[in-house]
Amino acid sequence: MADAQNAAAAPRVTRREDYREPDWLVPEIALDFELDPAATRVRAALKVTRNGGHDRPLVLMGDGLEPLAVRVDGKDAAWTMEGPDLVIALPGAAHRIETEVVIAPERNTQLQGLYASGGILCTQCESEGFRRITFFPDRPDVLTKYRVRMAAEKARYPVLLANGDPVAQGDLADGRHWAEWHDPFPKPSYLFALVAGDLVANRGSFTTMSGREVQLGIWVREPDLAKTDHALHALKLSMAWDEKVYGREYDLDVFNIVAVDDFNFGAMENKGLNVFNSRYILADPDTATDWDYDAVAAVVAHEYFHNWSGNRVTCRDWFQLSLKEGFTVFRDQSFSADQGSAAVKRIEDVRGLRASQFQEDAGPLAHPVRPDSYIEISNFYTATIYNKGAEVIRMMATILGPEKFRAATDIYFDRFDGTAATCEDFVRCMEEAGGVDLAQFRLWYSQAGTPRVSATLAQDGGKARLTLKQTVPPTPGQPEKAPMVLPLKLKLFGRVTGRALCDEQLVLLNRPEQELVFGNLTEPPVLSINRGFSAPVVVETDRTPDQLAFLSAHDDDPFARYEAMQQLMLDTLTAAVRGAPFDHGPVIEAVRNTLADTRLDRAFVADAVLLPSDSFIGDQMDIVDPEAIFRAREALRRELATALAGQWRDAYEANRANRFEYSPAAKGARRIKNVALGYIAASGAADAPALAFRQFEGADNMTDRQAALGTLVNGRSDERAAALAAFYDRYRGNALVLDKWFQTQALSTRDDTAEAVEKLAAHPDFTLANPNRARSVIGAFGVNQRAFHHPSGRGYRFVADQLLALDRINPQTAAKLLPPLGRWRRFDAERAARMRAELERIVATPGLSKDTFEQASKSLD
Repeated sequence: MADAQNAAAAPRVTRREDYREPDWLVPEIALDFELDPAATRVRAALKVTRNGGHDRPLVLMGDGLEPLAVRVDGKDAAWTMEGPDLVIALPGAAHRIETEVVIAPERNTQLQGLYASGGILCTQCESEGFRRITFFPDRPDVLTKYRVRMAAEKARYPVLLANGDPVAQGDLADGRHWAEWHDPFPKPSYLFALVAGDLVANRGSFTTMSGREVQLGIWVREPDLAKTDHALHALKLSMAWDEKVYGREYDLDVFNIVAVDDFNFGAMENKGLNVFNSRYILADPDTATDWDYDAVAAVVAHEYFHNWSGNRVTCRDWFQLSLKEGFTVFRDQSFSADQGSAAVKRIEDVRGLRASQFQEDAGPLAHPVRPDSYIEISNFYTATIYNKGAEVIRMMATILGPEKFRAATDIYFDRFDGTAATCEDFVRCMEEAGGVDLAQFRLWYSQAGTPRVSATLAQDGGKARLTLKQTVPPTPGQPEKAPMVLPLKLKLFGRVTGRALCDEQLVLLNRPEQELVFGNLTEPPVLSINRGFSAPVVVETDRTPDQLAFLSAHDDDPFARYEAMQQLMLDTLTAAVRGAPFDHGPVIEAVRNTLADTRLDRAFVADAVLLPSDSFIGDQMDIVDPEAIFRAREALRRELATALAGQWRDAYEANRANRFEYSPAAKGARRIKNVALGYIAASGAADAPALAFRQFEGADNMTDRQAALGTLVNGRSDERAAALAAFYDRYRGNALVLDKWFQTQALSTRDDTAEAVEKLAAHPDFTLANPNRARSVIGAFGVNQRAFHHPSGRGYRFVADQLLALDRINPQTAAKLLPPLGRWRRFDAERAARMRAELERIVATPGLSKDTFEQASKSLD
């Protein structure tokens, strides 16, 4: 506890400008584990070589470790401890270092290093977890070949897995057994993995493009085996896709995935042995929604794609984290788009970007895609690094075009294979293959903030002049910004005929202001801009409600069509909140026309007719008024529901008989049916609760069952209590599904949600020890704008209390749930004061972790 207090009192800041190559390299390591949940003995033998002509000692990083033995070249050696690190003064250029420690996995509640989860021993080493297992230069630019031997009680841990390929195994005389694994590819320590447990595998195989057969295994507890077919299928699709699109072949003889219940992240790409949060592996119709199925496929793909974009080519230091994460998110988004509706996938990705990353850019925790400093690196596993990083890659792909972008990635993978690279290395490959100068584009890596683009179209006879202006708002530490390179796809449509007046153009806006002139116009033009969301920016235009409604019906770019509808809704709602004149009519007509257009994909229609979220509406305000936003949104929702009551009924009935099938068409049918059910309920129809409960009881899939539950939970009918009780009774033994029960209530729009969430935290099934359960209540409540910002401040107190309790168990998860409190500047003075007071209380807490201290203190700055 004293160490945590010292860290909070005087945190050490790591700066990118201070990077220095490692003093010592470790070409090889042999690890020997005597596995036991209470006391695991770890023996490590490192071959070390001096890197350069210096006389600095070998520093092996540790975290909570006590050396039981230290030997150099087979002999006991002199050593010292500097804080948590083991320091050995060495002569010469090469040595063999042996250490021995004992660790206690069952007491490791941080879920970093080697820990126990439901009877399974497993590891999570990214970013700095390996130093909790053994002393090592635990940094991503030290690449090592690993040989691992494990011994454990065979009855308790019959399966022993590690990175690479299996080498040998056998039984021991005392009821124990052993296994050896070898990974021939040098890797950083954060990619080390080990799993021991009573597991079974869904096995398969994949034949690579060169004819090698790879053995695949999805390892889970026996009762979960039937829920792994989807993940195994997704893995095979991912392997084939990476060969086809990027020419990248898998390189080991085996590829294993293990699902565990307690995990801080979604999954981890350890070489040849991915460790997954079970929520991103297990799926069957009764327990997983369509979103869950999609997420399983996307995360399986993401972690597999890391084999090249992250493992074979890793990052030099943690400031380059987006090198692997941003690129791999772009790859998994592209994969998912190819598996279904590319338009719907793009809408989902942008909606997520706006909900998380745009808010991050607008708040106290804003940081560049390549940060300049950090106190705790785990705090930089953010939407900026991942999602904005993916948009930066997407923009370069847009600028280069498909063929040159593929050539650039070939250069990147081939040139840096087996090394630790930088974001700059990646951009240089783009320049080389694309024949472009990306000097100014690099600002995307160094400047925080979401650029804003103003677009004004003025017609003069047969010509039109488009004026584009860009600004980048100030962010912490960056009060002034240089103009960015913004690739904007745009097109003009004729207001009379609806036909295109020009081909789509890609404009690279790289100055504060730029003008374009369009000629030979035969009718008034309407502007379609940032088509496909070609740049992650906020676009402000002078388009009228009628023009937006026109584009929502005629634009030939699906995203631009969706965006026009959303902007029309957003303009109407923000006007209502501000007390300005507004008219619901254009929105109602646009939604009416969209529902009636039988040419459109049902999933697209469902996304297009949903109103913007409360939080996204709030993002448009200088000062957020949660109650006014809620009232305005509910009023428009109710009017849409009553004015189009017949169409909502038709949409519901047309898709009501849809039985479960995991296909784009079936998913789209479920999606529009459940959106329609929500609008039927919003109309106040007397039969709405009975209709929702009938769907709840008769559903053959979790998508329909949870949608019906969500509809009922927002109301006050007798069916509400019955559905909640039935759901709990049915799934009380399934932790992942019970998370949905908690989350659905934490997201409720009812007046009493803040009080209800306090009661949920006292429920016997609520626990802070499991990150998924903590996120299902604290995380969900934190994004429930109206409930979290209850005028009494009880929502702020509740979250702060929970985070302080969680910080003592799992600081990493606590820190990731803190950002909603940091948005205090966006709210009225009373709410802001209450939020700030809770942040001050958190910072002043003795023993606070550096994870939470960094997030809270930055939120106060």
